[in-house]
Amino acid sequence: MSELSGAATLCLASASPRRRELLAGIGVGVEVRPVDIDETPRLGERPEAYVTRLAREKATAGARLSVLPVLGSDTAVVCDGRILGKPADRDEAAGMLRLLSARWHEVLTAVAVTGPAGLLDVCVATRVCMRAIDDEEMAAYWATGEPADKAGAYAIQGLAAIFVERIEGSHSAVVGLPLFETAQLLSRQGVPLWNGAV
Repeated sequence: MSELSGAATLCLASASPRRRELLAGIGVGVEVRPVDIDETPRLGERPEAYVTRLAREKATAGARLSVLPVLGSDTAVVCDGRILGKPADRDEAAGMLRLLSARWHEVLTAVAVTGPAGLLDVCVATRVCMRAIDDEEMAAYWATGEPADKAGAYAIQGLAAIFVERIEGSHSAVVGLPLFETAQLLSRQGVPLWNGAV
């Protein structure tokens, strides 16, 4: 599968519309080539090592599909040292939201980019504070369909924005791509930003 947004200067090894939109926002045209890798955490693997490994594996797998520099990324919601992935069902989503309710948690997003400079990566941590969420709100939120395919069962850029009291760090990283750090990696790989203006 290939999708071009303007003149493609980067291959995005992800089907995430959020990452595509974030890259478009800084003027980077992408060729979309999702890759399928095993995302099971390894025994004893720490969350930062986990997301960094997945980002690197996605970028490396994507590099076999494109001649362009390739970006791979992964995001994990972490609470009490637990990696919260996408909920399997309504009950699991409610359990995640109960865990996150009225407290701080961490969102880790790793980015890896292949290119002339080799395989470069960075991992960004953002702290997120949720307000208290009651069971009725959790049920209503699940009914919207939004949390079903979101790590930690919520989307900060979507309907769950009303649950987020404050954040410390990168908002775009919680959405799926830390733009400040990503722009630095892309520049090191020779990928132009703002449609080549910088």
